[in-house]
Amino acid sequence: MIKNDTIIALATPAGVGAIAVIRLSGENAITIADAFFKSIKKGKTLKNQKSHTIHLGHIVDNNIVLDEVLVSVFKNPNSYTGENVVEISCHGSSFIQQEIIQLFLKNGCRMADNGEFTMRAFLNGKMDLSQAEAVADVIASNSAASHQMAIQQMRGGITNELKELRGQLLDFAALIELELDFSGEDVEFADRTRFKELVSKITFVLKRLIDSFSFGNAMKNGIPVAIIGEPNVGKSTLLNALLNEEKAIVSDIAGTTRDAIEDEIIIDGVAFRFIDTAGIRETKDVVESIGIKKAYEKAENAQLIIFLIDANKYAYSREDFLAEINTIKNRFPNKRLLVIANKIDTLSCHDSSILQSEIENLIVLSAKNKSGIDELKKELTALVNIGALSNNETIVTNSRHFEALNNALIAITSVQQGIDLEISTDLFSIDIRECLRHLGAITGDYDVDKDILGHIFSNFCIGK
Repeated sequence: MIKNDTIIALATPAGVGAIAVIRLSGENAITIADAFFKSIKKGKTLKNQKSHTIHLGHIVDNNIVLDEVLVSVFKNPNSYTGENVVEISCHGSSFIQQEIIQLFLKNGCRMADNGEFTMRAFLNGKMDLSQAEAVADVIASNSAASHQMAIQQMRGGITNELKELRGQLLDFAALIELELDFSGEDVEFADRTRFKELVSKITFVLKRLIDSFSFGNAMKNGIPVAIIGEPNVGKSTLLNALLNEEKAIVSDIAGTTRDAIEDEIIIDGVAFRFIDTAGIRETKDVVESIGIKKAYEKAENAQLIIFLIDANKYAYSREDFLAEINTIKNRFPNKRLLVIANKIDTLSCHDSSILQSEIENLIVLSAKNKSGIDELKKELTALVNIGALSNNETIVTNSRHFEALNNALIAITSVQQGIDLEISTDLFSIDIRECLRHLGAITGDYDVDKDILGHIFSNFCIGK
């Protein structure tokens, strides 16, 4: 799959800017660039320069100066792709960008495919497959948390986690295969006690990584927070207060919100995706009923649930207030739930104090006056378990990795069962190879299907 041709692409966003960077990679990248680069120092050529150096000059086509540029030279194998790489920093005019790119396309280059620079880096051993995928995640990161997870993976997080275990399993697999060659002589080369310990250790690590996916995927794409409650308790007002804009329609008419409204904000480096839902109540309105059904569905799929109650209900019916809280807790027993009493500004200070003292972990606020919103944001970030991020633990965010880890766990569980049942070695050796295959597919240490590589890198931008 490694091609010897030279590829070119714009490495900076398309459009007008102060500067643009045009990247070339391939065996002849420096030679091609040299043919059209005229240094301000007479007689200076790029091919005679050291790697990782920058040179001032002009790109010239038939004695016509296209632009004054800075050219960076990276010689193989010490470059991003492992090939000869040239990066031309020119002025950000769209016309200049296209003139330079077209010049090189006519003289030995071809346009790079999506992610082809990074694919070449992978194929040339500059990074493994999980690190290559992390490059796209770094580019797409929109919060401190998603950026930190992507950087951790790009630096070999999951690779380091699995490399030693896979190496040890590979050693045992070789000994098991050796036993099969001497099956008629009833010998054991693999220490069964150590092998059991290794299988147990691999099982533990795989389960921990698999369990991290739910959190990691939510942190990467924004933690979904469903805001639910009866009509007119202030759900839309709370959404607007959190977003600091009039996103949802606010009205005194019950049932204004018929469909879910979503938007995202970043709080202390963590992206939260808030979902305003239809008011929950008994109704004969068909459209409103659909909205209420969706509200429960959104709550089921959310990582966090904000259950909003009108504080006035407590003032005239404590029993109904407490019953409502218990009902929602029983409906979502496994969800992280924040119970919030809204419209606290309508209660006396005495009633407000009693309300907070009687109901544990209750948050009180006024969405209309935006009082208590900062305290709510602090509580939201406290509910998110960011300890794993702080400790630089490996967190799985990639669905392909998640699937491979699940398949590896199924295989290693079969190995464990085979050992426990003392079945013939040749039967569970198949499961050992299957586990190795799935672990190797994560980092690309095992043969990876060409179609899979094409799918992975097709999601990259062209200049990467």
